[in-house]
Amino acid sequence: MTPPARIAAAIDLLAAFTAQPRRPADAIAHDFFRARRFIGGGDRRDVSDTVWGVVREQARLEWWLRAGGAEPTPRLLVLAFTVLLQHRAPAALFTPDLYGPAALNPAELALAESLRGQDLLHPDMPEAARFNLPGWAIPGLTERFGDTLEREAAAMQGTAPVDLRVNLLRGTRSAAQAALAGEGIVTETTLYSPWGLRLTARTPIGSARAYTSGLVEIQDEGSQLIAAITGAKPGMRVADVCAGAAGKTLALAMGMANKGRITACDVSAPRLAGALKRLARAGVDNVETHLLTPGDKWHKRRAGSFDRVLVDAPCTGSGTWRRNPDARHRTTAQDLAELVAKQHDILAMASVLTRPGGLLVYATCSLLPDEDERQVERFLAEHEGFSRLPLAAAWAEAGLPGTPPDNGEDLLMTPARHGTDGFFAAVLRRAPA
Repeated sequence: MTPPARIAAAIDLLAAFTAQPRRPADAIAHDFFRARRFIGGGDRRDVSDTVWGVVREQARLEWWLRAGGAEPTPRLLVLAFTVLLQHRAPAALFTPDLYGPAALNPAELALAESLRGQDLLHPDMPEAARFNLPGWAIPGLTERFGDTLEREAAAMQGTAPVDLRVNLLRGTRSAAQAALAGEGIVTETTLYSPWGLRLTARTPIGSARAYTSGLVEIQDEGSQLIAAITGAKPGMRVADVCAGAAGKTLALAMGMANKGRITACDVSAPRLAGALKRLARAGVDNVETHLLTPGDKWHKRRAGSFDRVLVDAPCTGSGTWRRNPDARHRTTAQDLAELVAKQHDILAMASVLTRPGGLLVYATCSLLPDEDERQVERFLAEHEGFSRLPLAAAWAEAGLPGTPPDNGEDLLMTPARHGTDGFFAAVLRRAPA
């Protein structure tokens, strides 16, 4: 493909994102390239770099366009990206005779000229643009981080590392590290998770024998710690209420040495079907699945029967915005309000499942207090039979080595402080009978 053709493809892919605002961008990109098999590997990388570069800097690019009197469109976002970040001459890229986009009109040429030589960051930018975060999230993130928000926002701009969880049902961490090294994949041990390895460079892992054999799973270190502080032990009965694709279910089963019983629940049949494949690859055989449906009374029939209940609640995913940069632009304040209500209901349902003396763990991949501490505080005010188990006590009770990564009441992992995605987890104990 010629450079103009790559620009045209980037504009088309961004337009596809805009046309499907509720669908994950990576899924749209997958379908886009699959339908255009003529785009070779190098061209695909170039198009992807442009598109994801625009997505990562979208709030700032939109500010520049509006400052120049233009409403953002996929075409103008790509134009601004090529000028402000790539420092390229746009007139040579916007030319239709090389399968490229339409030539720049006079207004677009003037806009490009106004952007030339400008720094991406401008002192007049509001916080949302300067931090490249949605405006509705700024109050909550400011409450969370205060003066360190700029540092955290910068970390959210970075590229997320690839972490692996060693499956102790298949082998040890040292054996996994050696097996990966034998295939040219270099890792280092994680700081906090006793099961974790982190790739030192971005390397394809999907075809590695350590992965296909179930010796390792891709899982962020923060996510691993949520499963770890649940403290699931062999012989226990455990409910993973929002199991999804079973990432934490797999870790729980490993901690239980395949002994006891886990019930993995979700509202999505396809996700549960995918979970079964992952469980089989990992050698896990102590898990049953349950599809949650509207009006389901399952939780009442199983009331008080689980030693551990994990609620990995649906949330805004603000802690994963560096990994899913499109999500920060797709999620709205209305989404937050709806999710907070849903989290409240799920947590109340899960509390019924917890046996007296058992633990209920509430977790999100959000950094917003409305989804985290305030959700827990509301739950405790409404459920007198539960109390908070401080993180240090939960860590010790789970038998984890060393000390927790934070000294607060709850687990809070952030990109800047810990190098992980953003995660929150509170451990709640139901009073003994």
